[in-house]
Amino acid sequence: MVNIRSPAVAGLFYPADARQLAQNVQQLLAGAKAHDLKPKALIVPHAGYIYSGAVAATAYAGLRSVASAIKRVVLLGPAHRVALHGLALPGVDVFETPLGSVKLDTDSVRAIAHLPQVTINQEAHALEHSLEVQLPFLQSVLSDFTLLPLAVGRVSAEAVAEVLDHLWGGEETLIVISSDLSHYLPYAAAQRVDSETVQSILRLQQPIGHDHACGGTPISGLIIAAQKHQLTPHLLDLRNSGDTAGSRDQVVGYAAIAFN
Repeated sequence: MVNIRSPAVAGLFYPADARQLAQNVQQLLAGAKAHDLKPKALIVPHAGYIYSGAVAATAYAGLRSVASAIKRVVLLGPAHRVALHGLALPGVDVFETPLGSVKLDTDSVRAIAHLPQVTINQEAHALEHSLEVQLPFLQSVLSDFTLLPLAVGRVSAEAVAEVLDHLWGGEETLIVISSDLSHYLPYAAAQRVDSETVQSILRLQQPIGHDHACGGTPISGLIIAAQKHQLTPHLLDLRNSGDTAGSRDQVVGYAAIAFN
């Protein structure tokens, strides 16, 4: 029997109708600024598409030139709904979205299952939006890939980097870190704080605090791994919800960053 993780935020963060969702993603990708960095890793936001979809699309549009080579996506995002220690695998075989199914990479699961910081926690994944909202973009840009999704809780950046090292692979593997930036600051303050956070990432300086990015721990783990593997980060887009679809009284920050 196939164990399926069904979509939890279809109709909330993105359209639940498959045709409407496909059109939405294609429109966002078509409007994205072009770049050809051939990224090994991405940092992308995870709000509703009306808020952060255009920023995420800027990162994903750059995968087109390497899409045929990418066969596995390692996807990390913060656990928002469940108190969690370590990094949690979902304990399922498939993630579903309105665009279809994505199989989990069983070899990757076996490659990290022995690590003490890796657990299995279906509850941590059941309602988690930070990973789910990335899938329609990946399904639209990549042809055929398997997935290794990890919800990240209380754990050290070094422990995250160790997991990434076990999964690093070659050009067939893309690493995606899902994170927003500051939350609920006034517009100008958010611009200042988010700019400082992005500059730290571009200088490969960590730790990135959770008050500056909800995915601060997986970002910090990626920074450690990027230093080891001599990757260079590039800022593709930096905006907040006051720029896209919301009030400027309290905003959420979004960045798209590619590492190559």
